[in-house]
Amino acid sequence: MGALLPLSILQAIAKAWGTLLYRFPTRAKTTTERNLTACFPDKSEAEIAELAKSSLIHTASTAIEMGKSWLLPMEKTLALVVDCEGQDKFNAAYESGNGIILLAPHLGNWEIFGFYLSDSASTTFLYQPPKYLALDRLITRSRSRGGLNMAPTNQTGVAQIFKTLKQGQVVGVLPDQVPSQEGGGYANFFGVPALTMTLISKLLQKTDAKVFCGFAKRLPNAKGFKVIVQEADEGIYSEDASISLAALNSTVEKTALSAIEQYQCCLLYTSDAADDTPCVDLGG
Repeated sequence: MGALLPLSILQAIAKAWGTLLYRFPTRAKTTTERNLTACFPDKSEAEIAELAKSSLIHTASTAIEMGKSWLLPMEKTLALVVDCEGQDKFNAAYESGNGIILLAPHLGNWEIFGFYLSDSASTTFLYQPPKYLALDRLITRSRSRGGLNMAPTNQTGVAQIFKTLKQGQVVGVLPDQVPSQEGGGYANFFGVPALTMTLISKLLQKTDAKVFCGFAKRLPNAKGFKVIVQEADEGIYSEDASISLAALNSTVEKTALSAIEQYQCCLLYTSDAADDTPCVDLGG
C-alpha cells in the first residue's frame, strides 16, 4: 500500500512517527541524542534536541519510503530523483574500466541512491543478510529487479566484489556498517573513536578502483530526491591503514554534514572494553 501512496502522504506519516519517537523516552531518541552530543560537543541542548528530532523523522521517512524503493516498477522508483550532482565524474571513472567503490552511508534514502547510480553501471552491493530467510529473499529480489547484484558479507561475498572490481564494475558498500573486530580498526568520526571497516582499504591495495561517496537527498515539500555523488578524500588510497581509515571516515563525515539532519543517528553507543574510551559504533 505504501508504494502507491503519494510521497507527500508517506513523509507526513513519517513526520508524525518520528515526532512520537522523539517525544517519548524511546531507545532511538536516547541513542540519537547521545551520539549527537558526542559528535557535536559545541552544540547547545536546544540545537541537539532539534537535530535529534529531525534525524528521527528522516529515519522514519526512509523506512516508510521502502515500498517506493523496493516495490514500484524501477522506472517509477528512478523518477523520484529530480536532480543529480557529480554524476559526470562518476561516469568518467566508470568508463576508465578500473572499477569503482561506491560508499552509500545511512544518509537520506540510500536505497534510491544505489538504484539510481546502478541504472547506468553494472553494480554489486555488499549487504548483511538478515536472520530471517523470507526477509533475505525479499531484500535480494527487490534490490535485484533493476539489475543490481547482491553479495553477502562473508568470504564468498568478498571474493565476489573483488572479482567485480577487477572487471571494472561498481561495488557498493554501506561504510557505516558495523564490522567485526577482526575486520575493523579505530579511526575518528566527528572526533570520536569509531570502529571502522578495513575492507575498503584492503580492496584499494589490490585494485586500481576509484572511490566515490554519496546519497539521495530528500528535498523539501516532498518534491523528490537529489542524488549527490562526490570523490572520496585522497588519503583513502594510502598504503598506511590508519591514514586510509581516517580518510574513509572523513569522507563519510563530509557527506553527512551536507545534510546532517538526514543522517541515521540512532546508532549504538558503546565503549572500548580495553580502556573505556567512548566510541561511536558506526552502522545499524
